[in-house]
This record gives sequence, C-alpha cells and structure tokens, in this order.
Amino acid sequence: MSDKYCVIGNPIAHSKSPDIHAAFAAATGQDISYGRCLAPLDGFADTVRGLVAQGYRGANVTVPFKLEAAALATRLEERARLAGAVNTLRFDNGEIVGDNTDGPGLVADIVHNVGVPLAGKRILLLGAGGAARGVILPFLRERPEAIVIANRTRATADALVDHFAAHVAYPGQIGACGFDAITGPFDVVVNATSASLSSDLPPVPASAFRAGTLALDMMYGKEPTPFMRFAQTHGATVRDGLGMLVEQAAEAFAIWRGVRPQTAALLARMRAPS
Repeated sequence: MSDKYCVIGNPIAHSKSPDIHAAFAAATGQDISYGRCLAPLDGFADTVRGLVAQGYRGANVTVPFKLEAAALATRLEERARLAGAVNTLRFDNGEIVGDNTDGPGLVADIVHNVGVPLAGKRILLLGAGGAARGVILPFLRERPEAIVIANRTRATADALVDHFAAHVAYPGQIGACGFDAITGPFDVVVNATSASLSSDLPPVPASAFRAGTLALDMMYGKEPTPFMRFAQTHGATVRDGLGMLVEQAAEAFAIWRGVRPQTAALLARMRAPS
C-alpha cells in the first residue's frame, strides 16, 4: 500500500498541496498518496490522532492550525520551536515530530529560483506575526548584513529581535522599527503581513525600494498584489509567494521521503496561463 499523507486545514478545498505532492511523487518514483483533510476548528488534535491511528506517515498543516500543531507535537525541530508554529508533521514510532518548512522554502525560492543570494544583503521584513517568525532563522543562516523587522506595533517586533538574539552573527544584525520609521533602501523586502488578503497595501514607504530591490509578497494569486504593484512602480523586481509554496512543499517531501524533488518544471507549469 502507498504511504499516506495529507494537508490539514479549515478551509482546505482550495489547497494546491495534493497536486504538488503528486507531481513530486511521480518525479521521484515515491509511492505515496496525498489528500486534503478538513479538521473541525475545535478538533485539530483529535484529527491528527485519527490520522496516526489510520497509519498515516505525516501531514502538512495550514491555516488556522499551525500554532496548535506546535503545541501537539511531542518533539519540535529547532526552526519550528523558534517559529512557534508547525506546518509539517512526521509520525515516527509513536512520536509526532513538528517542523516548519516555510522559511527554508522562502529562502530556496529567493536564492535558487530568483538567483538572489542573501549573504551580505539588507532585508526588510514587513510584519511580526507567525509568517515572519517562520522565516527569520533561515534568513539568519544565509548571513545577511541586516534584517529589519517593521511592524505596526513596535513592541511586537522588538520581542522578535530578542527571541532570535542568540542566533545573530554580530550585535545589530537584526533590528526592529515601526512602519513609520523604515529607512531604506533595502536589497530584499518581504511582505509577511496579511494586508494582501484584503487587497490592502501595508504602510511601507517608497524609500524602502530602489532599482534592483527584490520585493516578495508571501501571498499569491492570479493578479499582482497592491504591495507588488507599489514596489514595481518604485523600481523593484516583484514576486509572489507561489515559489515559496512549492519550495516549502519540496522541503516537507524531503523530510518525509529522504529525497528533495526538483521544483523548476512544476513551478513553470503552475505559472503558465491556464
């Protein structure tokens, strides 16, 4: 029988993960089945225990259960522990191992797909919520010159700076500010706020961008987000979060199967006009 995996969320019908993992399995010769699992909003833990009982080998976790997944895991990998959120579960000899592949997925998309190295670069991270927390450690491991976390509530960004203080290469490598105190330009600007979900523009100044800045929105869709349009008018190269989605899935697949699939052909196919 095929090894069973799924993605858990609520809602979940829109998820592209089954198609992505089916493509990965075909490309790598892995015998797996992968489906969608709708968990009740008050029933995530019971849903996961049910999957374990049914012999599932692992699961991806999406909105709104990433924090609950971290609490449920019997063991957390370092990047999940620091992120405080889990998007990948591995069921192993009675253990529920939690990991977070969002940050590695974003780094892989920027470094390998876009071809922008992060070493020595100045990075602006908009937002200090769960999406931002998940990418800070993978960013730090790329040895950037500086990461600035900008948030509407400055204290929340300051708390993240303190949270990751033990992982910086030198004092001042990571800092915080309010949106009104952003001073650019930056080499890379990442929108980790939820503004694009409501078609809003986060309060980022034009001075954050210059010609050659990479402006990446974690959201993705058929149309550029307001953040992407604003950044492009001020000289930036823009990108949505579809590459991050595919790369984080490839990282999860590697955790489960021990082989990391190639992503370029799949990503090109997903970006092709339908």
